Amino acid sequence: MADIAAAPRHSWLDTAKVYAKPLMLAMLVLGFASGLPLYMVYTKMSYWLRDAGIERSTIGFFYWVTLAYTLKFLWAPVVDRLRIPGLTAALGQRRSWMVTAIAGTVIGLLFISRADPAVSLIPVLIGAVFLAYSGATLDISIDAWRIESASNEMQANMAAAYSLGYRGAYLFAAFGLAIAEWTNWHVSFTVMALAMVICAGLVLVMPEPHHAARRVQEARSFAARVATSVIDPFRQVLGRLGVWIVPVLVLVAIYRISDFTMGVMTSPLYSDMGFSKTFIGFVQGGPGLAGTIFGLFLGGVATYRFGLMRAMIIGAVITLFTTATYAWLAGAGDADDLWFLGFALVGDNVAGGFVTTVFIAYLSSLTDPANAATQYALFSSFYALFNKLSAGFSGLLADLLGYVDFFLLTAAFTIPATALLLFIYWKGPPAARGLSKYDDPEEAAPA
Repeated sequence: MADIAAAPRHSWLDTAKVYAKPLMLAMLVLGFASGLPLYMVYTKMSYWLRDAGIERSTIGFFYWVTLAYTLKFLWAPVVDRLRIPGLTAALGQRRSWMVTAIAGTVIGLLFISRADPAVSLIPVLIGAVFLAYSGATLDISIDAWRIESASNEMQANMAAAYSLGYRGAYLFAAFGLAIAEWTNWHVSFTVMALAMVICAGLVLVMPEPHHAARRVQEARSFAARVATSVIDPFRQVLGRLGVWIVPVLVLVAIYRISDFTMGVMTSPLYSDMGFSKTFIGFVQGGPGLAGTIFGLFLGGVATYRFGLMRAMIIGAVITLFTTATYAWLAGAGDADDLWFLGFALVGDNVAGGFVTTVFIAYLSSLTDPANAATQYALFSSFYALFNKLSAGFSGLLADLLGYVDFFLLTAAFTIPATALLLFIYWKGPPAARGLSKYDDPEEAAPA
């Protein structure tokens, strides 16, 4: 594995050429397939239920189905090891699970498309559970495919392409609102299901990583299979990191806590300051989206060019300043300062895209491709659970401190993360810095 924290070795031309590889196109498709189920169950379904006259409190309870994305580490070992009769032999471990999970999302979307929440919420709930848990399972298999398909030094670039596809799903899900306006919600959810069917077809032409293809299930006792599938991957992480697992897990927990907590309060800030909803929508869908895409690829370029740990430090510093900009906006701006709002929003999106890419790359670097699904799900679920719980208190903090001090505090959350990054960078072992040596997927041809 290349030393991605070492001094730069790649020219700018080499860096740009990375994005021309076929793997990047595959990551765009997989990012889209991963994002669409979440956006449909998390945002568009809420809109639909409210249109049907469902109470806000009930709609809020529906958010709990998205905990599937936080708890996915519980069944990640199954996705990592269990062979699906017929499909795994034909497609391989990763693609067979991707196709199966996509089929589950299609079933969920079609189930929802035939439901009427004004009559009964039970069919909607069943469809939402199918959609959420199938989408989370799809995430597990996609993360494993990504980690097994490219070397560690390419993971940030893969993450950037994946995140761009994810944003494409966001736009397509927004198009679902227009379809619902022109026709009805039943047609809208059906169109989303057809889009997932197309994604399944594209998965069939993607290469299967050689790590998944060469893993053979041996005839073992149930206890031995549990040890191999569940216990060994976690034991391997502990053995690789040793006592450094503590600072690494703390870093995983706090690296993105600033943008998670501040992000919840940006929309209330816009409302309380009296900004036009039309203008906010224009900035979010135009310059804001462009800023996110730019940040995603900037993070990939920075990691490939300067090294992972340095790129993470840059991301934390950028987040510090862009979050503090919101404190400036809250204290000195008003509803007429549209350029001020645009500057703050676009800057925050650039920072968010940047840290998304480098953070995914760091989580991937902590993961052994031989146990990719289980180990990556462990790290990503730990970070998601901690940050979602923390973000839930953002409203209380904003009420207690006021907007200016709230955004200054959330900006300051990046300081301990940066200090911990520097400590790991200077004193940590290679494993904590994302430099563990695994088999390089590029050294073997895919099946």
